[in-house]
Amino acid sequence: MTQDIRDKPAIRHEDVVGLNFIRTGGPFVFRRHFRHGLRSHIMEILKSADVEAENAGIMVAGNRRFPRARPTHMLRIFRTRLQTLESALAEIERVKAVTAYLGSDFIARSSEFLVDYHGPEGTAIMLCGFQRYIEGEMLDPWSLLDRSRLLPSLYTSLYAPSEHSDDHRRAWIEATRLEGARFIEAAKRMIAEVGHIPDLAGAGNLLVTKAGRIKLVDINNITPVVFDDQIHLDDKGYPVCDKSIEALSLMEQKVIGRPADTGEALYRFFLDPERRRQVRRQEEAFYRGDVF
Repeated sequence: MTQDIRDKPAIRHEDVVGLNFIRTGGPFVFRRHFRHGLRSHIMEILKSADVEAENAGIMVAGNRRFPRARPTHMLRIFRTRLQTLESALAEIERVKAVTAYLGSDFIARSSEFLVDYHGPEGTAIMLCGFQRYIEGEMLDPWSLLDRSRLLPSLYTSLYAPSEHSDDHRRAWIEATRLEGARFIEAAKRMIAEVGHIPDLAGAGNLLVTKAGRIKLVDINNITPVVFDDQIHLDDKGYPVCDKSIEALSLMEQKVIGRPADTGEALYRFFLDPERRRQVRRQEEAFYRGDVF
């Protein structure tokens, strides 16, 4: 029997164009993005002509070059099995909440849509996303680099040596710190007003662009923020709420350049040393594949 696309560890162009809701013969190529994950297949949408140039090369001033094809958009195919239309719409509403609070300044804009997926077990509701491609460097809150080195390192990665200057680097770092402060303020407002937080903890979920903008590119794991003694896990068994709040505190330290205020109610509760020890045990169990 053909395997359900949601269960495949990875998919290719042929898998995508074989879907009943994708038009075949179009001018695009679907290529697996390196950030594919537990929750969704993430595919780059590339122009066929750009992929051809990447593979065959082009002549420039007598030299053959192989320019990497740049995606126009990203296609997300969610792995979660949605049992009812109501559960599917609830997923979309959570995405809308993130969009409302973070807006186009801080997220990669995405249009979610529901389809009837014709799989090996019959017809099922499937959630997909058509997302704008964002070019940038990964902003990793867990980086070993401290606040004096993280942003300078990102600047060096984003700009070619010929574009570097001390004045430009200082201006970029200052602008990025201001953007970081705005991002954190928006995330805290979302927590306070609707009691949810997006996944800020996952590798590659946050990017910083050449313009110094911080962008959340993974918006399909939005979790409630619950002030109680339980360490709440997502449907994969990961303590995403606690780890996302920890990531937020690390962004304050490493991006803005100020220590997180442990007297603030949010941090006082979720960064309590004993709670963090419990979270660490849950996280270790997740990576071992244990049922905690």
